Amino acid sequence: MTEAAPTPGPAAALRRAIPEVVGILVRRGADFASAEDAVQTALVRALERPGPEGVRDIRAWLVTVAWRAFLDQVRSDTARTAREERLAQEPEPGPVPQHDDTLGLYFLCTHPVLTPTSAIALTLRAVAGLTTRQIADAFLVPEATMAQRISRAKQRLVGIALDQPGDLSRVMRVLYLLFNEGYSGEIDIAAEAIRVTRQLAVLTDEPEVDGLLALMLLHHARQPARVLGGRLIPLAEQDRTLWDVDAITEGVAILQSALACDRLGQYQAQAAIAALHADAPTADETDWVQIVEWYDELLTFGDSPVIRLNRAVAVGEADGPQAGLAALHPVGEDVPRYHAALAYLHERAGVTDAAAAEYAEAARRATSALEQEHLLRQAERLRQPRR
Repeated sequence: MTEAAPTPGPAAALRRAIPEVVGILVRRGADFASAEDAVQTALVRALERPGPEGVRDIRAWLVTVAWRAFLDQVRSDTARTAREERLAQEPEPGPVPQHDDTLGLYFLCTHPVLTPTSAIALTLRAVAGLTTRQIADAFLVPEATMAQRISRAKQRLVGIALDQPGDLSRVMRVLYLLFNEGYSGEIDIAAEAIRVTRQLAVLTDEPEVDGLLALMLLHHARQPARVLGGRLIPLAEQDRTLWDVDAITEGVAILQSALACDRLGQYQAQAAIAALHADAPTADETDWVQIVEWYDELLTFGDSPVIRLNRAVAVGEADGPQAGLAALHPVGEDVPRYHAALAYLHERAGVTDAAAAEYAEAARRATSALEQEHLLRQAERLRQPRR
């Protein structure tokens, strides 16, 4: 008797179950690529043709449907007779043994053999449970292109076991890159990054994962105020009443718990900076001195020119624009947003002609239309004759 597809909150509940179900299929004898394809097939069936209510165990339902899809794949390939014999005996539907391979799936999807772009796409499909179409829409590429990208990524993972040790720092880096993709199409990619990072935090006992989750929550809380009327709104000018107070409260609590472990990492330091911005009732009340101190901590984890650029802007706020310009001087002009930072510090120092020229140069180098339009408006504002 065929079980009906689960209907209560199908999308979220099904996606949460996907990483564990992929692991179960692998343990039953499927290779990772085929297991992931079969689970995707089951997911699409559930979302496209929801059945009657009444299924209580969504995970068991997914395992049953995905395993049958996998067997169909194997049986359709007559050339692979060895696999046909090995998989001919289909397990009866019923309780699924508890063995969660989700953490191994995180490691596999971010394996060093994959490029960051491929790792992001595969993580979205195998861990977040998005369909290929949803991922393609989010990255503004044709579905066929994304399908090929995911297929090539899975081919590179052939022969790599699901249960081998992995690099947690690489997983976090991929999730942070994923978060920074933001929003496009029907899927809020930043929200998906938060969801899978929250799941990773449950699976691990690592304060730095909590720091990453806190950082995401604190940044995402400002999302409603970042773009208004088609215009990019800089942090200092944002309407803070639009910020998500619940997300800020949760992010600060998670960060405080992580910091209490006394195992500081770069994501915790970045989250501390974001928390100080979130804590300020107005831009003028921001504790820039503490922010500079946290940037100094952040530099102990790696001397990044981007961090030095952001630190220079903070120094300009804490100690005055001349100090900020001095801190910015060693940073190369090829660093993203260098000219925007230089323009801002020149404007604060009262050198408006230089500031206008730097805003225009920053606009020329901008990588997004919204940012470019904002910088051009800043340049034009300073070029207007004073009355």
